[in-house]
Amino acid sequence: MTRTDSQHAQGQVAGAYLLPLLEAAEAHGIAAAPLALAAGMAPHSLEAPSSTVAARDYVRLLDAGAQLAGDAHFGLHVGQRVRMGTYSAYGLILLSCSNVGQALEQTARYERLAHELGRSTVQRDGAVAHYRWTSNYPDASRHLVDSVFAGVKVCGDWLAGMPLPPAQLAFTHDGGGALLRHAAHRDEYVRVLGSLPAFGAPTNTATFDAQVLDWPVPNADVSLYPVLCQHAEQLLAQRQAATQAGGGAIDAQVHAAIVTGLRHGSARLASVAATLAVTPRTLQRKLADAGTSFQTLLDQARYGLARDYLRQPGMSLIDIAFLLGYQEQSAFNHAFREWAGTNPGAWRLQALQARRAD
Repeated sequence: MTRTDSQHAQGQVAGAYLLPLLEAAEAHGIAAAPLALAAGMAPHSLEAPSSTVAARDYVRLLDAGAQLAGDAHFGLHVGQRVRMGTYSAYGLILLSCSNVGQALEQTARYERLAHELGRSTVQRDGAVAHYRWTSNYPDASRHLVDSVFAGVKVCGDWLAGMPLPPAQLAFTHDGGGALLRHAAHRDEYVRVLGSLPAFGAPTNTATFDAQVLDWPVPNADVSLYPVLCQHAEQLLAQRQAATQAGGGAIDAQVHAAIVTGLRHGSARLASVAATLAVTPRTLQRKLADAGTSFQTLLDQARYGLARDYLRQPGMSLIDIAFLLGYQEQSAFNHAFREWAGTNPGAWRLQALQARRAD
């Protein structure tokens, strides 16, 4: 993971912002459970989309959706499904802005309430204006940037009450590399975004006529703007306070970091300590002061995930052992017997019988 990715390891994506991705996957016949598994997540983790997901998981879900769907433009098609409600609390602010420029400024201020995938800036430079989006995950695939700019295009057109003039686009990714040789691949960018971006650029930028910033937002209820901004500021302050407080009790932080780590293949003491920006020795001391230990929390996390996985008939015990960080299935069998008093195969059978009885 790069330094930038590490700085934003605890970033979140609101459930509303996740919905277009799930809808795009569903349009290809991909249900939430197999999508989650393909992204290295617990199969039930997407069943309650009103809750947040880790930003790193969202990035993985984009790639998993593209691969399962066989869709070279999955990111664009996710962005096409964005609506004002996708942007959570600050979507209402956009609806109360008097013009397009103000909406872009408030996007730069409040987009953190919808996701922590990157940051927007808008700049007027004489006769032209620049909208830039800097990803917190620069090593992510092109689907992330494509989804963001497609979503901005859809909502920009909606706010203006008409299609916005095509912008001059520049993206940092390669546009699909060899796929750009195919006219159909290039044409899809033009169809969704209005123009073909220049790829391999230093920044992700849309450059357009600065007069567009002054275009009014039809039917905007500007009287609500101060109230909505006040609410959004309160939400930002609460998030900042939670961050400064460390995000909660140390055992809850470690448990969450372990679950995330297991989904991504690493839940060692050293990696969890690095995620929480402390040394392994300091982390062990804090856990001891809280009356627990790293091994206890690791066992709890593994047991919880194991039960989720065992409820999925299509998952083999070998696969479950691997997802939980065990080198051998026998080690998983031994641990599970200590937790549940029975082996995982018998527990799965009991759970299946109980489900059929219900």
